[in-house]
Amino acid sequence: MVANLLIGLREGLEAALVVSVLIAYLVKTDRRHLLPQVWIGVGLAVLVSLGFGALLTYGPKGLTFEAQEMIGGGLSIIAVGFVTWMIFWMARSARSLSSTLRAQVDKAAERPWTLAVIAALAVGREGLETALFLWAATQAAARAEGSSTGPLIGAAIGIAIAVVLGWALYRGALKINLTKFFAVTGTFLILVAGGVLSYGVHDLQEAGILPGLHNLAFDVSALVPADSWYGTLLKGIFNFSPQTTWLELIVWLAYVAIVMILFWRGMVSRSHQSRPAAPAAKPAQLGGTK
Repeated sequence: MVANLLIGLREGLEAALVVSVLIAYLVKTDRRHLLPQVWIGVGLAVLVSLGFGALLTYGPKGLTFEAQEMIGGGLSIIAVGFVTWMIFWMARSARSLSSTLRAQVDKAAERPWTLAVIAALAVGREGLETALFLWAATQAAARAEGSSTGPLIGAAIGIAIAVVLGWALYRGALKINLTKFFAVTGTFLILVAGGVLSYGVHDLQEAGILPGLHNLAFDVSALVPADSWYGTLLKGIFNFSPQTTWLELIVWLAYVAIVMILFWRGMVSRSHQSRPAAPAAKPAQLGGTK
């Protein structure tokens, strides 16, 4: 539930930031007549995201076990790809998001309904990513706990918090360091995405597409029972499985190591680039003082 709350918070905050910047700029430039376009775009994005989530939930019903595992594993891997892209994109764009959107608004104001398209694409992208990632999480929770409501409740709470934060940012009542926020959440989400990727690999092993289903790297079921509170917590947040195959372990280690190194290398590099340059030293006077 915690991991999905964070997903809802982060994705929701990205969408809320886009909407708040669009609205604030339109209000400040006295173009309130364009506000309905933004809200129409947001509404369309929400409807498309909900429809996509319903399609994922009810579409695979009636298929064979192997087909369901194949679809589930494939979509889990795609979800990890989207989330990984989102982590890097937001970390890179946090500083320039406002200026980029203002430039887009100025261009869009000259064309009818272009603002609705901008809002729909910006919010819809986050909504589709959230729906796909939550679908993968609910499948894992349904197997581990017998219920899929936990991830949905967590995500709903996260989105609600994001909406409140977006409104507070728009009103100027709250200022947060977005670079630090996305650095912390990005680090955590890399671990979460690693678990979803490992879960997707296990699904493909169940479907017979990948080998090594019974080749276990470790089995800690006695130490971490799946029905214990800490087993449920680890499963719910990191998709940890007490019985992990070698392929799942290798994929998890490779993903987390590579993505974490690239992520923090980029964060450090951007931090150095944003620092003001040190003033140049004055040239020494020749001949000394008289």
